[in-house]
Amino acid sequence: MGETELNSLIKLCLKEDRKGQKMLYKAFYGFAMGISLRYAGNRYEAAEIMNQAFLKVFTNLHKFDHAKPFKAWLGRITMNTAIDYYRSNLKMAYMDDLEKAEHITDNELPDKRINYQELLAMIQQLPQAYRTVFNLYAIEGYTHEEIGEMLGINEGTSKSNLFKAREKLKKMILKAAEIPENGTSGTSQSQIVAISTGNLHLSFLNSGIRR
Repeated sequence: MGETELNSLIKLCLKEDRKGQKMLYKAFYGFAMGISLRYAGNRYEAAEIMNQAFLKVFTNLHKFDHAKPFKAWLGRITMNTAIDYYRSNLKMAYMDDLEKAEHITDNELPDKRINYQELLAMIQQLPQAYRTVFNLYAIEGYTHEEIGEMLGINEGTSKSNLFKAREKLKKMILKAAEIPENGTSGTSQSQIVAISTGNLHLSFLNSGIRR
């Protein structure tokens, strides 16, 4: 979508024009849903997050700074909505101290490539606490200190949950890469792409925890 068309839609939305709102929603549906899916446990929850995010967008559109990219603004709102959606549920039953995860064994993962949808499904299988920290650290690029402030947890808990998320993902990836009896890889051979979304790469799972 061009800048002129986008600005025209924003002007319509500021007037609470329903057609304009629908067009803006459709134009950025895929982008917002992609973010929501990473934080959600399933598509139903992702749709809830996304719709809440767009409601916030339409309500606060008058605050949008036209000197900055609209997509980045929408992305931040969607991410914050996802965090708000889960904050009340993040009881942090997995709040073991980082000391329990000090002896980290980083067995290298095989050089495998898997379908992005398979990777997304694996991330969605993580417990809410692990999934949220993993997304904020590995994909959004926040530090553990920043994540702690955002989620109301301490820095050690953030590091511990990241470590556990990485370990669970490693196990799922290794399982997906197992060779079945027919001798072919267990991963899907259709639309195979390198594991990469934003700043997320397989190499991240093999690297140590940033401190």
